Amino acid sequence: MSAAPATERVLMAMSGGVDSSVAAAELVESGVEVVGVTLKLWGGESDSGCCSVSDVDDARRVADALGIEHLVFALGDDFERAVVGPYVEAHAQGRTPNPCVECNRHIKFDKLLRRARALGFDAVATGHHAQIVSTLDGPRLARGADDAKDQSYVLHMLSADDLARTRFPIGHLTKDEVRRRADAMGMRTAHKPDSQDVCFITRADGRRAFLERRIDLTPGRVVTADGAEVGTVPALELITPGQRKGLGLPGGGRRRYATAVDLDAGTVTVGFEADLEVTALGLSQPTWAGGSPPERGARVQVQTAAHGAVRNAAWDGNDRVVFDRPERYVASGQSVVLYSIPLDGNAQVVLGGGIAEQAPGP
Repeated sequence: MSAAPATERVLMAMSGGVDSSVAAAELVESGVEVVGVTLKLWGGESDSGCCSVSDVDDARRVADALGIEHLVFALGDDFERAVVGPYVEAHAQGRTPNPCVECNRHIKFDKLLRRARALGFDAVATGHHAQIVSTLDGPRLARGADDAKDQSYVLHMLSADDLARTRFPIGHLTKDEVRRRADAMGMRTAHKPDSQDVCFITRADGRRAFLERRIDLTPGRVVTADGAEVGTVPALELITPGQRKGLGLPGGGRRRYATAVDLDAGTVTVGFEADLEVTALGLSQPTWAGGSPPERGARVQVQTAAHGAVRNAAWDGNDRVVFDRPERYVASGQSVVLYSIPLDGNAQVVLGGGIAEQAPGP
């Protein structure tokens, strides 16, 4: 008699929110062996709805209700090294980092995947709104069913090998459907608000207070494109190109925006909205789903913020995208994600992505 196939063992990342709670329930219902784990990443104050003692407690209670084991992994040192430290350093260089992307890259889908494998698990699951689709070239990351909650942008770095060992149990559901399922199961997390902002930046203190505890902030001059001084700012490291508020400019007249930050010169250059338009965007540190970039001239769609607008463009084969029409400037340090052009009946998949840089060439 042949042996029965082994049951898949899945390590379910449980943040204490409704999405991961329902994802865990979906896995349990599917018959796989599930163990819940909550990552303790940030030991400081947090009011964003994650990384708190109450979140660990919520996750544990949901796990108890589902009848599964619950673990807590303390990865604070890794989080400090791979996420918080680079976040601070990027600001010190006048860049605008995306810590949620780096947390997924280095913690949830590197450190956690490695630990899961070492502990004998077949896969890691999360409550992200994204889907995995099969293609002739292997598994690919695709947008979640709920366009408004899609999180494929912050997961764009996942390789085919990563996706083969990853599960997104609620990617086919809308957020409303997730909450209805949680409500029907009587979950304590059913109506819990979504986590907001960066977990280690409190709304009470803000980004400036966090950064000035770690680096010296530099006051600077606000100048026009022709060099005329029109104001001052207390911290150049807090200014992002495209920013309108907090520039110390007098009211009235046409709205002006930060168009460039130069830490060496100690200046913020301001201009008008039209001065923020660009026709191309460079990428550094690219990662590609298939291991190589699209062919030169390939048509793509580009997203430059977690829930930002999608822009039509072409890949020029020289580490940059060329937009079909001028688009608003994207701050250096932000993530840029390339998607396939959606076809009828086919999921829109992630091709890859990288870090925004000023585009070289005309």
